[in-house]
Amino acid sequence: MSTNISKQKRDDLINKIGEIRKYISSAPQDENMGNLLAYLSELEKDVRGKKYGLIFEEHREEIDEVLDTHTPVLTEDKDLFIDNDGNVNFLIEGDNLASLKLLEKTHKGKIDLIFIDPPYNTLSTGFTYSDTLVDASDFYRHSKWCSFIKVRLELAKKLLKETGCIFITIDDNEFADLKLICDEVFGFNNFITSCMWQKIHSIKNDAKYISVNHDYVFVYAKNSEQLHFNLLDRTAEMDGRYKNPDNDPRGAWQSGDLVANEVRTNGNYDVIGPTGKVFNVPEGKHWVYSEENMKALIAENRIWFGKDGTSFPRKKRYLSEVQQGRTPDTWWTSDEVGHNQEGARELKGIFDGKIVFTNPKPTRLISRIIQMSTNESGIILDFFAGSGTTGHAVLKYNAEHSDSNRRFILCTNNENNICRDVTYERIKRVIDKENYAASLKYYKVDYVPISERMYYEYADELLHHIRELVELENGINFIGNAEIAIVLTDEELAEFVSNISENCRKLYMGHDLLPDEGQEKILAEHGIEISIIPDYYYGDLQEG
Repeated sequence: MSTNISKQKRDDLINKIGEIRKYISSAPQDENMGNLLAYLSELEKDVRGKKYGLIFEEHREEIDEVLDTHTPVLTEDKDLFIDNDGNVNFLIEGDNLASLKLLEKTHKGKIDLIFIDPPYNTLSTGFTYSDTLVDASDFYRHSKWCSFIKVRLELAKKLLKETGCIFITIDDNEFADLKLICDEVFGFNNFITSCMWQKIHSIKNDAKYISVNHDYVFVYAKNSEQLHFNLLDRTAEMDGRYKNPDNDPRGAWQSGDLVANEVRTNGNYDVIGPTGKVFNVPEGKHWVYSEENMKALIAENRIWFGKDGTSFPRKKRYLSEVQQGRTPDTWWTSDEVGHNQEGARELKGIFDGKIVFTNPKPTRLISRIIQMSTNESGIILDFFAGSGTTGHAVLKYNAEHSDSNRRFILCTNNENNICRDVTYERIKRVIDKENYAASLKYYKVDYVPISERMYYEYADELLHHIRELVELENGINFIGNAEIAIVLTDEELAEFVSNISENCRKLYMGHDLLPDEGQEKILAEHGIEISIIPDYYYGDLQEG
């Protein structure tokens, strides 16, 4: 593993490695010499590797061992399909590392927003690593957590659009480690800020030292140069500062100062109020407007002299003229975005008073993030989906904003049946209760063994799982949809052409299928759009 060393020491070691390589290269070559050169290359790679950041003992997970010999695939549980029109959203049950590798095939560079609430690795709860609970007794609990989160963030970065961003909640326990990991994965220049969320709205008087009332929300961009955040809605308090005591036809206003510091030759003159009272700036200051402009503003009734016309003049600033929104800030109060108790009440209300999940996030917190960072057609990913708050928040946001057409992808394991009994059930219940115009497809991660097998030996197995990837990438549902179709074999193509539906508009076709002249003619006559399924759907994604 690479390590952090000074630049001087690094350069010295690289020079020495170069001299050794020259000496070995000039010697008679045999297998041993070849091995020595290979070892030197590995050593040089490590020396050149990490130049800053966090050093930790890397650990392999059980899922790594599985992925060495298997390729992950998706299988739909059709009995759990929810069809209520609207967008098709997705819930993936399985290890999220495998889910992310599948999403790399379908959504590389396509995700607008990633929100995750990973395990905090606290002394009280720990987290599950390689199917084993890591708690305070595990000497390597911090390095295991770092390994666990880093490999997933590396994949997450690949999924983001160049304009995309990721929000990560964390507490003090892994705050510093996560910051260094994110700096390494996303780049320090792409660190936007860390927000503080008031997760508890009252002081805990039983705290040993200080009542900790907040969590952190890290914000990183894929490319900070291309990141754009939307304005937040103005608050009632902000708008309430604007009044209209003189019934100005331009609407509500509040007054602002007309005086600035320093002396300016054209900024010192008398201003005559409506009662004839004369006003001037204090010594060492000046009017912010020239005398000519000031007279024009007075004539337009844009200067306020108080109800009786004798108060020092101030400029009217109209509500209609201010920025129609507010710039997001880093202090997120519980009044604005909710708190832990609110999240718990929401979930208990959905599950008829039962406690099915601990410490769920409130939907208002996720809504804040959605509003800040996505456009109306954004795709939101949460690969630590937990109780499904992110999915719920997206559905709720769409219902509350007529122009919103956002979609979500949720990933979670099924430890203690959480995916089926909590995450899925929550989405199902809120769709039913609120009649949200949305659909949900439920996928499970399966594995096809590939070790010591030729491709032709498992190709047919992979073929059975292509439909799910096409649906996932395009946000569609083939079942019961006459406007789209999929063919993966020559036999399926022949059958489709022979019984082509007049309603069909688009055909997804396997990458190795070649329609003959007659088939091409029929497809053209019916105006069928052809979309070729990428070849990497049929195997491991190759880096390029």
